[in-house]
Amino acid sequence: MAGPRDQIIEELKTAYRMELETALNYVANSINLDGIRAEEIKKALQADVTEEMNHAQQLGNRIKTLGGACPGSLALKFTQTAMQPPADTTDVISVIKGVIEGENNAVAQYEKLIKLCDGVDYVTQDLCITIMGEEEIHRRDFQGFLKEYTK
Repeated sequence: MAGPRDQIIEELKTAYRMELETALNYVANSINLDGIRAEEIKKALQADVTEEMNHAQQLGNRIKTLGGACPGSLALKFTQTAMQPPADTTDVISVIKGVIEGENNAVAQYEKLIKLCDGVDYVTQDLCITIMGEEEIHRRDFQGFLKEYTK
């Protein structure tokens, strides 16, 4: 049976995969969206790509520090259906909703890791608390966009 450290490494790998997938989908949506209404969303997505990649690098470094191996692309299974670029390149609202869903999933993953690390690995717990706070800011920003776009 896997010990606490092994469980933490596996959940870190999940978070790592989620961050990379989010960055890929943000890039695609920031390129594919069309129209004047899409410009602010495209800019926000472009800005967030760097932060999501930074999260992935921090998580990968923590995985390595704990004795795990950072997975390569063939070991990753992507699952973010809500953030796939829409067929209608002017469908800004579906992109915004996809981002919110993705951020909700990220926050839930970090909450899981924070609980798993409690009393076991304070360094990983602190990292997850910090990243979760940044994901909450992304979510809040896109919730604000949604309010404006659905008026």
